[in-house]
Amino acid sequence: MHPRLLLVVFCPFAAGYFLSFFFRNVNAVISRDLAREFSLAPSDLGFLTSLYLLAFAAFQLPLGVLLDRFGPRRVLACLYSVAGAGALVFGLAQDYAMLSLGRALIGLGVSGGLMGAIKAFSLWFPLSRLATLNGLYLAIGGLGGLSATAPVEAMLGPFGWRALFYALAAASVGAASLIFFVVPEKPLPGVGRPLGAQIADFGRVFSSLPFWRIALPLVICHAAYQALQGLWLAPWLYDVAGLARAEVANYLLFAALAYAVGSVFFGVTSDRLAAAGVSRMTVFKLGLSLSLVMFLLLAAGVTRHLGAILVVYGFTAISAALAYALLTPLFAPEMTGRVNTASNVLMFSFSFLFQWGIGAVLRLYPVIENRYSPEGYSMALFILAAAQVAVLAWLLPARDPFRAGP
Repeated sequence: MHPRLLLVVFCPFAAGYFLSFFFRNVNAVISRDLAREFSLAPSDLGFLTSLYLLAFAAFQLPLGVLLDRFGPRRVLACLYSVAGAGALVFGLAQDYAMLSLGRALIGLGVSGGLMGAIKAFSLWFPLSRLATLNGLYLAIGGLGGLSATAPVEAMLGPFGWRALFYALAAASVGAASLIFFVVPEKPLPGVGRPLGAQIADFGRVFSSLPFWRIALPLVICHAAYQALQGLWLAPWLYDVAGLARAEVANYLLFAALAYAVGSVFFGVTSDRLAAAGVSRMTVFKLGLSLSLVMFLLLAAGVTRHLGAILVVYGFTAISAALAYALLTPLFAPEMTGRVNTASNVLMFSFSFLFQWGIGAVLRLYPVIENRYSPEGYSMALFILAAAQVAVLAWLLPARDPFRAGP
């Protein structure tokens, strides 16, 4: 945790991760602009936005091999350059196909933001500090998501959404340059192993029961959060809560701020409690259980004390990310990239399905006065809630943090 290492390792990756979350959530604010300009149905909008998640998920397994083989510095510098190209294509788009291409390139370009940083942290810092570093890092991402709420709404009037994406293209190239020129190289454990053997190691990961028991709550619970915060929470606030546009942006900001604060809280607190003998698994279970309660309130259409519900939901949903600190010690250090990308490919695949699926369910219900049906939202969210209940029911009886190998 030396200050110089934080400056040259943590900060460059954090700059890119800020942009990753900004890209992930920005469509929630510009959704109505896109729907109006390109005549998009709810399923079209859901599919377009979730292409980020689909491309993100599709690259996770190759990403794990690349990170373990070539290191996070070179891999992420290349990927953020791709994100810059995607932002430029999105900003220049004249039809749905071009929008989709740009969104997919953005998802591919930022797909290594968290996994690359975890790989770098495992190389440069002790594993006992991994949850703290991950929490601080996720908080930076949360600030990126926060910046994609009310601040974006404020600048859309004078500049428009296209100018925003031109600026994001330049910022992505800047982040790529920062990572490439500032982050130092460090010898990689397991270097020189044949590519086939590295790919085959995924079999060890996916055949591990402890992996599945930890990863599935991350996958299902955080995918549900991403489906809401990344797109559908804003329309829900319009159509179910009946809020005006400025109020919607403010509620999204509050939820994103709570997510950022929760990132730091759960990361730092879990490491400190672990040093005092309280398992990180206990904190993991408690955070996810509280987030599920808040999600059920949203599914039921509860709008009383809505600000408090969204703040608690954002604050506790990020507890799912403790899975990364629980998964990393299960396998050898040279497998860090592949272990975490194995969970991430599942999480972002389900994020894509959930985000697109909510739009598909809403399409089954009539649209009244340009508002999607509250009953449609409830049906979609209760389906996601049932999936969360199932994975938590499997997790809660676990008494051990799975410190032993698989």
